Amino acid sequence: MTRTLVLGGARSGKSAYAERLAAETGKEVVYIATATAGDSEMTARIAHHRAGRPAEWITVEEPLALGNQLLRWSSPDRVIMVDCLTLWLSNLLFSGGEDYPEVGEIVLPALFHEQHDMLASALTKCASDVILVSNEVGLGIMPMGAVSRCFMDEQGRLNQSVAAICDRAIFVAAGLPLVLKGAPC
Repeated sequence: MTRTLVLGGARSGKSAYAERLAAETGKEVVYIATATAGDSEMTARIAHHRAGRPAEWITVEEPLALGNQLLRWSSPDRVIMVDCLTLWLSNLLFSGGEDYPEVGEIVLPALFHEQHDMLASALTKCASDVILVSNEVGLGIMPMGAVSRCFMDEQGRLNQSVAAICDRAIFVAAGLPLVLKGAPC
């Protein structure tokens, strides 16, 4: 089974590229959406993504237990697409309603470490092809707040750990893919 990480910035075309990869497998597609609708703008974003997906794709909404869902839907006849690791990371960081300080050390919730380890384990055990979408957030300036810096650091660490497990890593900018690891798609 092939594991593919698709990275890019906001509105880079990474999700559309990942969706095309999933469709081209010819397998049943399970789309795991990690977003939660906390406001009307995010609700509209989610609706836009849903409207663009084929009706026959199975959509699973899972904001936290991503590794469990990978194993639940695991089958050689399927491709599982996860969109996206960045929102999943945000969900984990704020899962306990933490009020993070603007300065000083950030203590990550236990759920963060538990679910991160579960994802890594599930990726190695999953019998499906897996396509993971994630934002590359470390290309800009260093954020001012401690929470923002922590998020950027953890996103970078997450992308590195997932890329190490994956067979392919592809960076998408302006809708154009650049293969970072593995064979071209």
